[in-house]
Amino acid sequence: MATCSSCGMQFEGKFCPHCGAPAAEAAAAGGGEQAQQQQASQAPAAAATAAGGMSENVAGTLCYVLGFITGILFLILEPYNRNKNVRFHAFQSIFLSVGLLALNIVLNILLPLVATLVISPLISLAAFILWIFLLIKTYQGQKIVLPVIGPLAEKQA
Repeated sequence: MATCSSCGMQFEGKFCPHCGAPAAEAAAAGGGEQAQQQQASQAPAAAATAAGGMSENVAGTLCYVLGFITGILFLILEPYNRNKNVRFHAFQSIFLSVGLLALNIVLNILLPLVATLVISPLISLAAFILWIFLLIKTYQGQKIVLPVIGPLAEKQA
């Protein structure tokens, strides 16, 4: 059993599954600076594989796929509910889905005919474009903080 020099967690293998740092024995056995740099560059991928087979950006992207359903799912799933970035995307997905649903309900109650014919389709189109944008940017590893719900999601994560 090796002990991680970064987070102190005990583990077996070459990389810590919690933070992705290389094992002290593996770094010492590497024999040189180049071997250590190569191992350090492979650490996040190895940590993702050891933690559940999915990288952080893929898990964050999947939080948005089915809105609040996948957001809740990633808050429950064990290796991902400890990752702050994945938790942020899960909470932002939940808050966005619930907010859009509430907005749609309120508009249909207050302005039934106008909302059905004009406003709801425009909101749906804007929500679809925002959804695609969030999927792409999250997959690329960028963190998009939406204006109102983003800070709330950061507090929860």
